[in-house]
Amino acid sequence: MAALRGPGDPEQDVFLTGTVFLDIVFTGLGHAPVRGTESWARGMGSSPGGVANMATAFRRLGLRTSLAAAFGDDVYGDYCWESLADDEGIDLTPSHRAPGWHSPVTVSMAYEGERTMVSHGHAAPPPCPSVAGRPRSRACFTSLTPGGTEDWVRDAHAEGSRIFADVGWDGTGDWDPETLAGLAHCHAFLPNATEAQHYTRTDSPRRAVAALAELVPVAVVTDGAGGAVAVDQLTGESAEVPALRVEALDPTGAGDVFVAGFTTGTLAGWPLADRLAFANLTAGLSVQHFGGSLSAPGWTEIATWWQYATRCGGQSEDVMRRYRFLDDLLPPGTRAAAPRRATPTIGFRAT
Repeated sequence: MAALRGPGDPEQDVFLTGTVFLDIVFTGLGHAPVRGTESWARGMGSSPGGVANMATAFRRLGLRTSLAAAFGDDVYGDYCWESLADDEGIDLTPSHRAPGWHSPVTVSMAYEGERTMVSHGHAAPPPCPSVAGRPRSRACFTSLTPGGTEDWVRDAHAEGSRIFADVGWDGTGDWDPETLAGLAHCHAFLPNATEAQHYTRTDSPRRAVAALAELVPVAVVTDGAGGAVAVDQLTGESAEVPALRVEALDPTGAGDVFVAGFTTGTLAGWPLADRLAFANLTAGLSVQHFGGSLSAPGWTEIATWWQYATRCGGQSEDVMRRYRFLDDLLPPGTRAAAPRRATPTIGFRAT
């Protein structure tokens, strides 16, 4: 991104807002917890979660990232704030600490390739995080809701910021297509296959992405192990890229990391197929670690994966051809410190 920034450009590359959770993740469970019994997990990790997953993924890919969120003034809030601001370098200027408010918490249990989550929290007391203090940015991320488009999204769109969006699960089962009205202000829409097919009343990711491409310039549908398919009406490109085969430890936050990877490629001006492949790679690397935010890969892990594949093999000829574009992105001989990972506790006292 550094080569693309110039005088007068927005201060930030991406802005997003939402709720930050403290995530506690258990992995290595052989099955779902059974009522009336005690289950022991072989692994455990703690990290900031919720919107922190995507914010951290953006920042680790080199995007200047600004986040508006409320943080409790408890120990959990201290940990999440320090982790994001001090350790990751995320701009929290639009965020605030809420006195007397305890941080929302999610416990996630991973087993059989899936996860089950239990969350607890209360609405943050006023004043809420102020999107009025939102900095100018190249891109913004939002989640579509049935209530319509938020004013800050309209304002950012009017300023020329590219809006990337997803949509949440509809617990009512209605899947009202009017929820997609907000796409009028969006540059790209990235739902998963289940969501996309429900909203478009189609029966496959390909048909769903074709229907969505009539509503938004760039439509992307993710399908887990099935990879991703996309249509870019602005460039006339369409692409379908299979997912990488990886041994997943915890899928928490993989969708957020995918969005960060795709957004990075979009802002950098890459071809559509390269954007999809890069997003698949970043998501695939993330599921090999605990938690959402601290599982996000940085350029060190991306370079390590590509160097190993190039020198030691282990990948198919199709995969090697698909990711050859990484040669131009990863200067040889450059190394950086590995990013932090989730640990069983939220911190140790200095000794």
